[in-house]
Amino acid sequence: MTSQYAVMSIIAKLESGLSSHSPEETMNIAQELATFAPDESVITLSGDLGAGKTTFVKGLAKAWRVQEVITSPTFNIYNIYQGERMLMHMDAYRLEPDRDAIEELMIEDFLKPPFCLAIEWPSRISWLPYSVFLALEFRIQLDGSHEITKLAKHEER
Repeated sequence: MTSQYAVMSIIAKLESGLSSHSPEETMNIAQELATFAPDESVITLSGDLGAGKTTFVKGLAKAWRVQEVITSPTFNIYNIYQGERMLMHMDAYRLEPDRDAIEELMIEDFLKPPFCLAIEWPSRISWLPYSVFLALEFRIQLDGSHEITKLAKHEER
């Protein structure tokens, strides 16, 4: 049974900002969060190129026992992976920021519960068919570490 305290712990850590000094640390943060993400989750990943967004998704995939290699969906727009939960990894950078562009992707046709829709560059999307469970910001620090912070604006389910 998942304790409310444990869920709040990872969320509280992200609100303060977590530093990662390696891809493994970034993946471990994602794995901890994956344990507590609702069955149908949308996680948005904003931030600099190379700040760890795709590495974070790799951690989610590892937590949900996805066997496939996780790659950036920059040119495909999204990749779908199946493990204990379906993981759709979307890169919205090349999308036009309007509702029609999202509907043309037929995301809802592919998502099967339980799922996680992880969206890089969410600012390019003006409308989502689901409420956001968690909005994260990734930044590269001056010392080379990466910081992952929960953004204030999101809707809790």
